[in-house]
Amino acid sequence: MKPLGPIPVGYEAIGGTLAIGGRPVTHWVEEAASTPLFLYSSDLIRGRVAALRSSLPGRVALHYAVKANPFPPLLALMAGLVDGFDIASGGELEIVRDAGLPLHHVSFAGPGKRDAELETAILSGVTLNLESEGEAVRAIAIGDRLGIAPRLAIRVNPEFDLKGSGMKMGGGAKPFGVDAERVPALVREVVASGAEWRGFHIFAGSQALDAEAIAETQGQALALAARLAEDSGTPLPHCNLGGGLGIPYFPGDTPLDLSLLGERLAARLETLPEVLRDTQFCIELGRYLVGEAGVYIARIVDRKISHGEVFLITDGGLHHQLAASGNFGTVVRRNYPSAIATRFGAEVEEEASIVGCLCTPLDKLADKGGFPRAEVDDLIAVFCAGAYGASASPASFLGQGPAKEMLV
Repeated sequence: MKPLGPIPVGYEAIGGTLAIGGRPVTHWVEEAASTPLFLYSSDLIRGRVAALRSSLPGRVALHYAVKANPFPPLLALMAGLVDGFDIASGGELEIVRDAGLPLHHVSFAGPGKRDAELETAILSGVTLNLESEGEAVRAIAIGDRLGIAPRLAIRVNPEFDLKGSGMKMGGGAKPFGVDAERVPALVREVVASGAEWRGFHIFAGSQALDAEAIAETQGQALALAARLAEDSGTPLPHCNLGGGLGIPYFPGDTPLDLSLLGERLAARLETLPEVLRDTQFCIELGRYLVGEAGVYIARIVDRKISHGEVFLITDGGLHHQLAASGNFGTVVRRNYPSAIATRFGAEVEEEASIVGCLCTPLDKLADKGGFPRAEVDDLIAVFCAGAYGASASPASFLGQGPAKEMLV
């Protein structure tokens, strides 16, 4: 048998069935009137935010990265929990605007912003994290045409990356941000243009579980911010230190030591250089806030044996959970945490693979894992489905369509 990833803390069984929000998942499936279904626990999200607030220095604001999960009811919940939102497209700007979120607390990063996106952001009072000198020229020109001083920050491509991160966003040649050595000159140009100068966005990597590595990167980001502010001769009003906090997905992964991370960051903030004394700081998190609070539920429609191997064929699949299938940036496929939701906590009885309904061998949600015996109409659960699940998967592939989503 191949090991399964660790099921996140906070899940329990009611009557032998996985429960979320104090109700067995069968209750939510009945309410939704269909499967597959994404369930997001508001209690687990609130608990995660509370844990962060208690561990991180009070000076550090908390932003939610909308790309992790843009489900509107979840965004409405987040509006009462975090201090700001980070978006990465004009489409996400439309989502947060429709959700009624305060746009002056929104920042917009990402390369390749079109003029129409820049204009909408400027009109909305959103802070633009500039990714290049060319983008700065276009944003300033659009602001001049509109008669509005755009709110501009610079995304810095640092000389370092986040060690152990699942996705490196800084260091070396990157499509993201302005190379650090070119930042001071661009700061001076932005300020001279009459734009509202908003500071730096320094994002070195994501999905790291090593608190020491994250703390070291945060220290490097603070030192870089100080140096660039000094070299530009301009006070730094705000600095987004990025994110990078990961969650355990795979066998052997262990949770991040949040207390250690908070202690290290607090110590560094107590010894800031004078140029950063009045700077406001934030960290930008998506996956860490919502990833473990989500579960993907699908129904077994067939139990099949082929050459002695058991396949539990479901009405879901990679078109909803691309990452769990191993096709979203994973080099070596490993099993996400998964279970038979209607036999939650029961003893392992057999080796089985959980697969989807698509006509491709890539559609595998669990490969030769150990499960209690499951039958047709049993429900399966794939955990860590709260981030980069529904919105990061090809829902229209083979005409299947999206899964339902519920915040409970």
